[in-house]
Amino acid sequence: MFRTALRNVLAHKARLLMTVLAVMLGVAFVSGTLVFTDTLSGAFRNQSAKSYDDVAVSVSAAANQADPGKTPGLSEQTRQKIAAIDGVATATGRVSGFAGVPDKAGKLIGSGWSNKGGNFAPGGNGEDASYAFTAGTGPVEDDEIALDKETADKGGYQVGDRVRVATNGPVETYTLAGVFTTEDGAVNAGGSLVLFDTAKAQKLYLRPGFFYDITVAGKPGADDEKILTAVRKVVGDSADAQTGQALADQQAKDIESGLGALNQMLLGFAGIALFVGVFLISNTFTMLVAQRTKELALMRAVGASRKQITRSVLAEAGLVGLVASVVGFGLGIGLAVALRAGMNAFGLKVPDGELVVGTTPLVSALAVGVLITMLAAWLPGRRAAKIPPVAAMSSVHAVATTKSLVVRNTIGAIVTGAGALAIVLGAGKGGDEGRMLIAGGAFLCLIGVIVLIPLLSRPVIALTRPVLKPFGVAGSLAGQNAVRNPRRTGATASALAIGLTLVTGLSVLGATVGSAVDRMTTDQIKADYMITMASGEGLNQAALDAVEKTPGATAVSPQQAGWVQLKDDFASVSGVTPGDVEKVLNLHVVAGSLGSLADGRVAVADKTAENNGWKVGSTLPVEFSDKKKGELKVGAIFEESEFVSPLVLDSEILNRHDPKPYIPQIFVKMDGGPSAAAEKAVVTALGDNPAMTVMDQKDIRDSFGGVINMMLNIMYGLLAMALIIAVLGVVNTLAMSVFERQQEIGMLRAIGLDRRRVKRMVRLEAVVISLFGAVVGIGLGSFLGWAIGETLKNSLPDYALVLPWDRIAVFLVLAGLVGVLASLWPARSAAKLNMLAAIKAE
Repeated sequence: MFRTALRNVLAHKARLLMTVLAVMLGVAFVSGTLVFTDTLSGAFRNQSAKSYDDVAVSVSAAANQADPGKTPGLSEQTRQKIAAIDGVATATGRVSGFAGVPDKAGKLIGSGWSNKGGNFAPGGNGEDASYAFTAGTGPVEDDEIALDKETADKGGYQVGDRVRVATNGPVETYTLAGVFTTEDGAVNAGGSLVLFDTAKAQKLYLRPGFFYDITVAGKPGADDEKILTAVRKVVGDSADAQTGQALADQQAKDIESGLGALNQMLLGFAGIALFVGVFLISNTFTMLVAQRTKELALMRAVGASRKQITRSVLAEAGLVGLVASVVGFGLGIGLAVALRAGMNAFGLKVPDGELVVGTTPLVSALAVGVLITMLAAWLPGRRAAKIPPVAAMSSVHAVATTKSLVVRNTIGAIVTGAGALAIVLGAGKGGDEGRMLIAGGAFLCLIGVIVLIPLLSRPVIALTRPVLKPFGVAGSLAGQNAVRNPRRTGATASALAIGLTLVTGLSVLGATVGSAVDRMTTDQIKADYMITMASGEGLNQAALDAVEKTPGATAVSPQQAGWVQLKDDFASVSGVTPGDVEKVLNLHVVAGSLGSLADGRVAVADKTAENNGWKVGSTLPVEFSDKKKGELKVGAIFEESEFVSPLVLDSEILNRHDPKPYIPQIFVKMDGGPSAAAEKAVVTALGDNPAMTVMDQKDIRDSFGGVINMMLNIMYGLLAMALIIAVLGVVNTLAMSVFERQQEIGMLRAIGLDRRRVKRMVRLEAVVISLFGAVVGIGLGSFLGWAIGETLKNSLPDYALVLPWDRIAVFLVLAGLVGVLASLWPARSAAKLNMLAAIKAE
C-alpha cells in the first residue's frame, strides 16, 4: 500500500502542486516566525549581555525634584564612597533625559520617545568605555556635545559644526566635539543619543552634583556579590542595587516577554493561513479520491481492507506534507531574513547577530506540515474506504445520501446559531468579557457556515444567473458547473470566505473607530493648532508664555494636567485659560456657564456630576497637590470630553499649588484661521524648537487615526498569506474540474462550442465561486465588526457603526479578479483539449 501511495504521488505531481504550495506557505510562515523571533531574541540578549560585560553592580535611585526636602538622586559624595569600596575599579555616575537634534531642514531626527541625552563620563584615561569614538572626542565643556554616528549621518553633521539641541528647556546651540558608535537601545530603536559634559547634563536633567544611576566596575578577580553587599551598606534604602549579571538576566526576560506578543501574533496569522489551507488540501484529496474510485474499488475487490485504503491515502498525504514542510522550512528561513531586513529598512535597527536556526522551528515545521496535511486528507480517505467495491465500479462519483446531507445541514445550523447567539450576547455585554464571548462565537460561526456553505451555494449562486445571461451558452454552463458539486464549490469558497471574513471585520472596525475619532477631533477642537512635545513629556510655562505672545494669536489655552483629592478619592483636573478655552475647545455646556471659571469656580463633566450628585452651585471640599485644603463651587456642567479631565479649573489656581505645572497640550486660535504664515508665527514664537510639534486639525486627526490605519495595513499584509492560499484553492478546483470533465468539454467542442467560449465558461465559473465566497465572508465579517465595535461604545463617545462600502466594493472586485486570475491556467488547458481524444477519455 505504501508503494501504491508513492506511485500515486509521482503520478499526480501536477494535481498535488497546489496542495504543496498551500502547505509550504503555511509552514514558511510558522518556521519563519520562530526563526525570526529566535534571531531577534538572541541579538537583543547578546546586546544586553555586552552592555553589562564590565558592570559589577548597577545602582539607581528615583529622582524627585518637586520636593526640595528629598534627595533628587545619587550624590557625588555617594559615588565617591562607592568608588572607595574594596574591589571597585571605577564608579561612573549617569544622568539622562530627552534631547532632540534637528536635521538641516529643522525637522527632528528620530521619533521623539527614542531621542535621548546623557553624560560623557571619562575615566582616568580620558575615555568612556560605553562609547567608541569614530571622530573627534567626548565633550568636556558646557558648549560641547557628541552625537551617535547614525544621527550625525542623518543630519549631515561633522566634527566642529554648530548643532541645535532641544531638551525640555529652550533650544541651545553646541559645538560638535565628536561622533561615536554605541549599543544603546535608543539608537537601535531608530532614535538619537546626545552626550553632554557631566556638569551640563546634571544641570539640564537633574541637579548639579547628582546622578540617576551609578555603574560600578570591579577590579580583576573581584567578587561581584561582595561588592554588591558593600554598595548596599553605602546607599541603604535610598537606592536599588543589583549585579550586572542580574540586570542582564532581567533584561533578557523582558526581551523574551516583549517578543512573545509579536511571536503570538505572527503565529496566529500562520494558524489562519494553515486553517485556510486545510480546505484546499481536503478538496484536493477529495477530488483525487473521486477520480480514482474505480482503482480503489478494484483494490478492495482484490483484498485491500478499509483501513489499508485509508492508510494509503494518509501515506500519500504524509509524503506530500513532508516535501512541502522541507521546502517551506527553507522558505521560512528566507522569510526570517527578509523580516529582519524589513525592520532595518523601517528604521528599527536590529543589533548584529547570527541567524538562529534551532531545532524547535525545524520540528515545528515538519510536525505542522505533515500533521495538517494528513488531518485534512483523513476525511477523504475515510470516505474512500467506505465505498462498496460494486458501487464504486459502477459509478465514478459517489453521491451523498439524503440522510448525510440532512445531518450535515442540521449540525451546521445549530453550530452557526450558537455562534451567532454568543456574538450578540458578547456585543451586549461589552468589555473584555464581551470580546471573549465574541471570539468564541466567531469561531463557532465560521465552523457552522463552513458546514452549511454547500447548502448556501445553490440559492446564492442562482442569484448570479441574470448576470451570466448576457454571456450566452458559456454563462449558462458556468452557472450550472458552479453548483454541480456543492461540496467542492463550498470547500473552495470557504477558503476565500475565511480570509474575507477577517479582512472585512477589521475594515468595518477600523472605519467605525476611525470615524468616531475623526468626529471626536472635529467636533471638540475649534483651535487652529495644538502644540505638544515630541518626547511625550509636558510643555513648560515658558512655552505657554511664548505662544501667548505670538502675533495673530486670538485665543490660547493650555490643557494643564493636575489633580485634587475629594474625600477619599483622587480626581484629575485640567487647568485652562478662562475666556479662551471656549474659543479653542467645543465643550458642550448642559448647565451653568464656562465664564464662571474666571471667578474661580470649577466645571464638571456630566457623568462625574451625575455619579456624585453634584449640580451647579454645589460646593466641593478639596485637597490640592501641596496638601493645602480649600473649597470649589461648581459653576458649569459639560458633556464629557476626551480632551479635558472630568474637572476643569482656571490654570492660575492650579499654579498656586504646583510650582512646576505639567502641560501636555497648548491650543491656539489664530486670526484668519490656519495658514502657512500662521503656523510659521507659532513655530518662531517657540524658538524653532524641533522638539515641539505644531499640529493643525488634519495632523491631529492623523495622529489619532494614523495608528488605526497603520495597524489595519499590517493586518491586511499578514492576512494576504491566507488569501494567496485561497486563490491556490480556486486554481486547484478548476484544474481538477477541467480534468474530470474532459469528455464533456470534448462533446461541447464537437457540437460547436469554440475555444474562446470554453475559456469564458471556465473563467465565469471561477468568478462565480470566488464572488460566492466573498459575499459569505463580507456578510460574516460585517457582523463581527459590528459586534466588536459595540464593545467599544463606552470608550468612544461619538461611536456609530460605519460600513466602508468603498472597501467592500474593492473586496468584491478583487474577488472577481481572483477568479479571473485563478482560471487562466485551467481555462487555457480546457481550450487546448483535443476534442476527439477528450471524447474517448474515460
